[in-house]
Amino acid sequence: MATGITKKNWTEEAHIISDESFIGDSAYEINYEGKVSIHDILNSGVKNKYELILGGHHQNDLFFGDNLDVLRYLIQEKKLVGKIKLVYIDPPYGTNSIFQSRHQKSSYKDDLVGSHYIEFIRRRLLLLRELLTDDGSIYVHLDGNMAFQIKLVLDEIFGSKNFRGFITRKKCSNKNSTKKTYGNISDYLIFYSKSDSFTWHRPSDAWSDEKIAKEYPCIDEKTGRKYKKVPIHAPGMRNGQTGKEWRGKFPPEGKHWQYTPAKLDELDAKDEIYWSSNGNPRRKVFLDMDKGIPVQDIWLDVQDSLNQNIKITGYPTEKNPFLMERIIEASSNQGDIVLDCFAGSGTTLDLADQLKRRWIGIDNSSEAIRNIFNRFYRGLEEMGDYVSRKVSSVASVNSQVSFFESELKYNSNLRNRKNFNFYSDTRYSHLIKEVAITGVEVKIKDKATNQMYVSPAFRNK
Repeated sequence: MATGITKKNWTEEAHIISDESFIGDSAYEINYEGKVSIHDILNSGVKNKYELILGGHHQNDLFFGDNLDVLRYLIQEKKLVGKIKLVYIDPPYGTNSIFQSRHQKSSYKDDLVGSHYIEFIRRRLLLLRELLTDDGSIYVHLDGNMAFQIKLVLDEIFGSKNFRGFITRKKCSNKNSTKKTYGNISDYLIFYSKSDSFTWHRPSDAWSDEKIAKEYPCIDEKTGRKYKKVPIHAPGMRNGQTGKEWRGKFPPEGKHWQYTPAKLDELDAKDEIYWSSNGNPRRKVFLDMDKGIPVQDIWLDVQDSLNQNIKITGYPTEKNPFLMERIIEASSNQGDIVLDCFAGSGTTLDLADQLKRRWIGIDNSSEAIRNIFNRFYRGLEEMGDYVSRKVSSVASVNSQVSFFESELKYNSNLRNRKNFNFYSDTRYSHLIKEVAITGVEVKIKDKATNQMYVSPAFRNK
């Protein structure tokens, strides 16, 4: 694998043939018919009114409405500009399809394609950027259908310099039915920050005994601590301190010391430099100082619907909760606000809640709202219809986490969490009895009397 170095170190030793020249700056944008100006998108007013249906005193908010208008409502009426630490969205993928839940209920439409789809996403991304804190981040979850077009849009809005990662996730088990192409088992998370100073807690996986034996084969004779030996040089020549002589040795040709000679002396004094029999130095890295294996940008351990014992809502785009746990812990702190404006099954909201973040969820599908109420009020259901009801809740949790990291905070058995305010577009607030959860006592405000009463949908259940 090649490692690039700064252009100023080009030595003219190789002859590169190039007859091309370019004018102007290197900025770019994606153009198409119907692209609305940034000014018009940011300065359009809120079209609809939003009625508080439930709650009113909680820190978390759930909205039933068009997310474009609700985002404007959050900006203009809730005054949340610069207040959201983390945005995760799993929008439609531009497939020109409709999707149903596992109960065969129509859940959402994915019927925008081409430039219509791009502009649909772009308008929302512009508003989301306004809501983000200066140290905030956004993750956009897409598949190969439109991920690369939206990457260009994200470059326009957030700046290519704030692109942080293009994460490939294994989304499902291998597909053996594919005949004329490779099996489609991946989707992507496009990760941007709002600025170059952003909240980041590097995620890591715990070491297994097998990996420890392989990666940390040495034992320090004085302390008995396990360690591994790593080079103390890195690619690229340097003219400063890290390019100078240390202990009678220079870095190998084309490389530099990873540390200044003074720092190397300090490490050696602490017995953290290993000297080979022929006098070559290497650094000792001790296992007990290791924070784990840093997570890379290919995620194989957070695919969806692994087995029949896991608990889900049944919404068609429901994502693995441990995927959301990783993202939320990496890019936010306790007490921060997490926003998902394509809330779907509510997995983002659930994990934000369990990880002690505040949250805002938005969806325009009554089936999505039904699933979110169900998740928070009644809890999740095991995926398989044949699973024995004698299986204990502890066993169920163990089956859900066994594929993942050893220390997880997610609890799939929570219920009766009535800790959010519920707002509805007033044009559809009368449908609350259709979108809330059957069997849960939900109170509704009578507009005429301003009194709260139990919805007819929940009486005598």
